[in-house]
Amino acid sequence: MNRTPAFLTILLLSGAIFLTNCSYPRVNVAPATLTPTRTPETEVIPTDTAPPPFATAELGLAENPLILALPPSASSPEQIAAAKVIASLFTERTGYTVVTVIPDSHTALVEALEQGNAHIVLLDPYAYELAYRNGSVKAVYGVLKDGEAMYGAQFVATRKGGFQSYYDEVTEENTAGAEVALAQFADKKPCWSDEASPSGYVIPLGFLNENQVITKPAAFVEGHPTVVRSLYANGICDFGATYIDARKFPSLEDEFPDLAEQVIVVWRIPDIIPYEILAFSSNMPEGMRELFTNQIAAIMQTDNGRLAFSTAYGIEELQVVNDGFYEEFRIYVDESGVDLSTLIK
Repeated sequence: MNRTPAFLTILLLSGAIFLTNCSYPRVNVAPATLTPTRTPETEVIPTDTAPPPFATAELGLAENPLILALPPSASSPEQIAAAKVIASLFTERTGYTVVTVIPDSHTALVEALEQGNAHIVLLDPYAYELAYRNGSVKAVYGVLKDGEAMYGAQFVATRKGGFQSYYDEVTEENTAGAEVALAQFADKKPCWSDEASPSGYVIPLGFLNENQVITKPAAFVEGHPTVVRSLYANGICDFGATYIDARKFPSLEDEFPDLAEQVIVVWRIPDIIPYEILAFSSNMPEGMRELFTNQIAAIMQTDNGRLAFSTAYGIEELQVVNDGFYEEFRIYVDESGVDLSTLIK
């Protein structure tokens, strides 16, 4: 029996009833009014002390509850209350006891998953990948932003630097492969956003490494617009990488009206960088994971459930995924050579 670690604060424990068996590729969140669910029959008073061990208790019973983890940044009473609503809805619909907790950090959350002390979690891409590598998590839903579960990046440089663009602005398609487009960056100096940025450093570095493009030591300039500004200023670096399309950042367009002409997109990285991932612990039996997958879809079709997920996690829309959905992201994180454990806090 795993114990809830002391760095997690227990907020709710509840009991309840049944299941539905249907699946939905996407789930939308619309504004609604959050109303209280029924009062749970069993409640654990908030405490930092781990509950006593129950070595033989089946996962999901009151003695060994499923743990719904809030984001480490969760602090508002509204978020905590919304998580309690989600836990109560899960309990009512599945018959399994669910308790909500707030981890101290993303690192603590990954460790809790590995130790069997977290079961239903929302992870950023790096935390998900680290947990996936240690075999402690299964991806279930991808969070959508503007209808998409992933986003891309772009390599940028200046016309006066003599670089050739292999991206068609009209068709929004690359006109050559990465091996051709990126070869011109050999022995050139990159400007990266920051050491944790997927689109401004890690994934672009992965593409350079995969294509054996060796560059000069990089400058980390702290921010995607700053990468563009550094290129426009000339002399700071030769090329860089940003989200799509950082050149149109309002203050940059106002300050440099000709920026889009001078700073060109050399090549675009496809949409392989995920937003957040809603995942389950690998310790949950397959049938239990399937049950909760279906219940998330069903709950988010209700006003109360939609608002609860929006308030607790900022989730507006979800898409059904699996671990294979993130394989390309995984490949280029590996190619980057960056230590994942340094990217989460």
